[in-house]
Amino acid sequence: MIKTDILIIGAGPTGLFAVFEAGLLKLKCHLIDALPQPGGQCSEIYPKKPIYDIPGFPEVLAGDLVTNLMEQIKPFEPGFTLGERAQTIDKQEDGSFIVTTNKGTKHHAPVVVIAGGLGSFEPRKPPIANITDFEDKGVAYIIREPEDYRDKKVVIAGGGDSALDWAIYLADVASEVSLVHRRNEFRGALDSVEKVEELSKIGKINLITNAEVTDLKGEDELESVVITHKASASEKEIKDTDYFIPLFGLSPKLGPIADWGLEIEKNAIKVDNAYDYQTNIPGVYAIGDVNTYPGKLKLILCGFHEAAIMCQSAYQRIFPDKKYVMKYTTVSGVSGFDGSKKEAKKEVVKSIN
Repeated sequence: MIKTDILIIGAGPTGLFAVFEAGLLKLKCHLIDALPQPGGQCSEIYPKKPIYDIPGFPEVLAGDLVTNLMEQIKPFEPGFTLGERAQTIDKQEDGSFIVTTNKGTKHHAPVVVIAGGLGSFEPRKPPIANITDFEDKGVAYIIREPEDYRDKKVVIAGGGDSALDWAIYLADVASEVSLVHRRNEFRGALDSVEKVEELSKIGKINLITNAEVTDLKGEDELESVVITHKASASEKEIKDTDYFIPLFGLSPKLGPIADWGLEIEKNAIKVDNAYDYQTNIPGVYAIGDVNTYPGKLKLILCGFHEAAIMCQSAYQRIFPDKKYVMKYTTVSGVSGFDGSKKEAKKEVVKSIN
């Protein structure tokens, strides 16, 4: 059984930053995430997309933000259970918890923090009868590594920001990009729509509107897609297609956590934001996009704030007889569990006689 001070469910940016804040309090953390690597949505869905509202970073790629957070928490030596989903929670007589994953891995901690973002994600799939036959054989619902599409023939379906952004990006990577949308109007940012139209005019994107991909063909792997135009019901086949990427968004679900007895409101966990982001179960907190309270903003920077407040409360729960006096890192520095110490150089002031 894995034992730790704080068990964090969700290894996205908010969960990772909670490790840092806990580390300043000398609290050990272990994280569970269903994804095979830390980073949450930033790693899984849009690692190459820029984020503009992280303090101190005019622009930072989502993947780079995760890399920086991992470097920041390295001195605190967090543990990870990756590729497993938190399944059940059992409260012990002493008030601590045992959380078991879908693969049977047990974790014991006095404090549990749910930082699972919007929950687990399932792609919204288009109604194509044989689409599952080509999953991982030419059909992808998320673009993880753009270089996989270098010099490939790609068909993207969708009309939102994700479809527009990736069509623009892959126009300079793939040998051919087709963007198929069932309407003539797009739901994305105006500048992205204008950019796609410009690329279409110069032949960098094959723009097909008022149409849908209705069939996929191939033997062992995807070989072509069939597009049906809605107005005329005529069909067009794009042959020698390497990849079909339907980008219709992801459907967030809380998953097994929804059955833990937590107070849920609109697929989010209600917390006490007036004090410490604790749920209706004492000792269980929820921070980041997974929680809800009056005035909630689903921003990474808000999740960072919630993580800091939560850790102060968790410390008092774990050590009720100790009083923690908060010190600024500019004064105290950062002491890691690995023996490292970061602190500002002390200025030597000489007195004048």
